[in-house]
Amino acid sequence: MSNLKLENDIEKLLDILPQKIRQCLNPQMLEDAIEIVLDLGRVPEIRNSGGNITYLDTELVNDSDIIYITSRVQEFTSDNRSGIAGTLHRISAIRNRQGKVVGLTCRIGRVVTGTISCIKDICLQNKSILFLGRPGVGKTTKLREISRLVADELSKRVVIVDTSNEIAGDGDVPHPAVGHARRMQVRQPEFQKDIMIEAVENHTPEVIIVDEIGTEEEAQAARTIAERGVMLIATAHGNTLENLIKNPTLSDLVGGIQSVTLGDDEAKRRASQKTVLEREKQPTFDIVIEILDRNTLAVYKNTAEAVDYILRGWPIKPEIRKVDKTYEFSASAPIQSIQRVPNVLDKINKLDDTIDHPESLKFSFSRQKYVEDVKNYKKIYLYAVSRSIAEKVIERLDLNAEITRNIDDADIVIAHKNFVKGGAKVLSTAEHDRLQIFYVKTNSMAQIQKVIKQALDIADLKETKSFYDITERALDEAKSAIEKILTGSVKDIELKPQNQQIRKLQHELAQQHNLDSTSVGEGENRHLRIVGGTEFTDKTK
Repeated sequence: MSNLKLENDIEKLLDILPQKIRQCLNPQMLEDAIEIVLDLGRVPEIRNSGGNITYLDTELVNDSDIIYITSRVQEFTSDNRSGIAGTLHRISAIRNRQGKVVGLTCRIGRVVTGTISCIKDICLQNKSILFLGRPGVGKTTKLREISRLVADELSKRVVIVDTSNEIAGDGDVPHPAVGHARRMQVRQPEFQKDIMIEAVENHTPEVIIVDEIGTEEEAQAARTIAERGVMLIATAHGNTLENLIKNPTLSDLVGGIQSVTLGDDEAKRRASQKTVLEREKQPTFDIVIEILDRNTLAVYKNTAEAVDYILRGWPIKPEIRKVDKTYEFSASAPIQSIQRVPNVLDKINKLDDTIDHPESLKFSFSRQKYVEDVKNYKKIYLYAVSRSIAEKVIERLDLNAEITRNIDDADIVIAHKNFVKGGAKVLSTAEHDRLQIFYVKTNSMAQIQKVIKQALDIADLKETKSFYDITERALDEAKSAIEKILTGSVKDIELKPQNQQIRKLQHELAQQHNLDSTSVGEGENRHLRIVGGTEFTDKTK
């Protein structure tokens, strides 16, 4: 990672250490160190990023050493954290049952630049981003650099909600590493949710940065912020997106999960159990980035699509990016202008473009109609109308539209008739920009759906929905077959005939579960045969 630059204030950290420990340390020893650990009655330790531990050749840590350090840092907060003013170093305490400090972890804070060059194009999309990853992998470092990028290069109003002073450092003056971003400190960790809302209400930010969303209340505050049109960049507890989905406390960040009971006919059509898990609503965060290690990121550019694929057991592969590589971003064609496309149709169209197949197996979906639909893509601004219901309508009908939080980006305005007077400014802006305005009488699903259809002048979506249903049914059939093979019910199974593009998706699903698959039959009867792979064979011996 030669393009990375690191800066630290290691001298200020050494100044608070006892003389007997300082004299055992050398610059080479601290070059890759992430923390210095001092526990009462033990030898001091140096831990580096590779997991190695170096024991200092000095006396055991005693009470006077602990007191020496704690007297030179600010008072510990309720989460037993403190820091050194003007630096990014963090001092954390371990206490005994009587509240006496018996151990200290001195985490070395560094300003690392260049860690977000590989996702700079994503940070410029004005979309909310959630970072996931294990402790110490660099989540906070990336938040710090993004704060500077958005505040300085994009000149946006950025507010950092800094609970433990890890992003902008200790003291009243934010560390220069965050550029011109403003910082709001949190007196106690349990007040983080309140400061998040206060930041939106009092300081008119365009972007809010939050480290470590860990409670249900904080997740709800994050959704409130996003629904008010503020770009939110945050980290959360959890290593992967799949782990986050299974976390009942934080799953709302990616749309929430609900159990749905299907009717007999629907369960049979899907070839699934009667009770299935589905995403409850639109995710708070548009993009999820898993930090696999300090040099590797896994990017899910469409959180809603990724969650749906994971819940259905469909294959989903994030885009892998390396920190030491640069990814091009075209200012003339920003990524945010790329329109949303139906999940399965997008995947099938890409496959269709790469396959050279005979005329008899040509993809039956009308691509020309689909292109025309994308051209007619609309952005809708809502006033006093339920955003969650409107998003559900758009999602269920697979409409070529999205809800925008900025009226300047809107093509259409939908307003609640009973709140017209209160929205005089919004509606006058819409009239000045010659935007079409449609009114709902109530915030019911039926009323909002009716008005959205009227606003988008929807004709016949039968072809699109029919094709989507066929593809979904075929993938669910493959998933059911795979489950039977893995549980030992059968050794192999043949699926119903499908066109070449759908068989490609079925092949990919089988490969993800380490099963072999092959196409058999001719012409319209050509179909997939799935057989147990190596893992299956070993289990049955």
